[in-house]
Amino acid sequence: MASLLTTDVLDAVRALQAGGLVAVPTETVYGLAADAENVTAVRRIYSVKGRPTDHPVIVHLPHASAVDEWAADVPAWACLLIDACWPGPLTLVLARSARAGNHLTGGQDTVGLRVPAHPLLHQVLEGFGGAVAAPSANRFGRVSPTSAAHVLAELGDALDAGTDRILDGGPSRVGVESTIVDATGAQPRILRPGQINADQIEQITGLRPSTRPTDVRAPGTLASHYSPRAVVVVCETENANQSLLQLTQNVDRRVAVLALEADDVEGESAVRFLSPDVAEYARTLYDRLRRADELGMDVVLAVLPPDTGLGTAVRDRLERAATRAGADPR
Repeated sequence: MASLLTTDVLDAVRALQAGGLVAVPTETVYGLAADAENVTAVRRIYSVKGRPTDHPVIVHLPHASAVDEWAADVPAWACLLIDACWPGPLTLVLARSARAGNHLTGGQDTVGLRVPAHPLLHQVLEGFGGAVAAPSANRFGRVSPTSAAHVLAELGDALDAGTDRILDGGPSRVGVESTIVDATGAQPRILRPGQINADQIEQITGLRPSTRPTDVRAPGTLASHYSPRAVVVVCETENANQSLLQLTQNVDRRVAVLALEADDVEGESAVRFLSPDVAEYARTLYDRLRRADELGMDVVLAVLPPDTGLGTAVRDRLERAATRAGADPR
């Protein structure tokens, strides 16, 4: 399996051109990429991940000017977001052009587009000369990867060393997936929170993101997602000590705690993963969930960060990770 790993951009470009899959670094998480116009290759992404066929994938573009090739209509306010946020961790869901086939959109009339900011992926896209479909490089519904080692551990057995590659670009800088904004209407609607938040979107566009319900399907928005093998339990800071006591008192259970260093979580019975700030919490979140599994933890008690800025995205991921039928050990 080690032969899958590479740091050679040209090697990755050749794999894409040959119809193979390439796990690529982005500033958010690692993606499993294929030529967006190669239907067979994109379908293989779905097969490797175990992804439902009606679940759309995000198309990663080499530069912002390519948006007109993939979208039929781009509202003026969405152009403001493109100018301000691309390349970067923002995905826009737009009315699709004929170029964006059903194999990318899950059968919807929309397509998710973004220009990633990772320099290595930018080189791949420029060398490839086209767009790639690239959902997160993990089994569907599981913890997203933020390093090449994560991808190798999870998908190495499913990838073909003769045609596929894992491009090692170091650890992901942001650590949670891109903000997804529905840009098909008169005002923005956040479908998935990320590093770019509602206040920033309002500042850029002059429009406050809508909170109205929508039928648009988008990646990472199912009730249960981002799940490790360990059961995830979430709590607010003021309930952390009570929650930890409930999980450990009179029960032989291994518990890991995710929290900010400022949170006062008492007791010595749990393994602690502490972060000095919310940015570090986000950047290390998936690595620590994977680490909890490696250590054989039964439960991860996640003390939620404040519901502002990037903290909103971290809360979203943890709350979805905690939504697993019959999994609450308390």
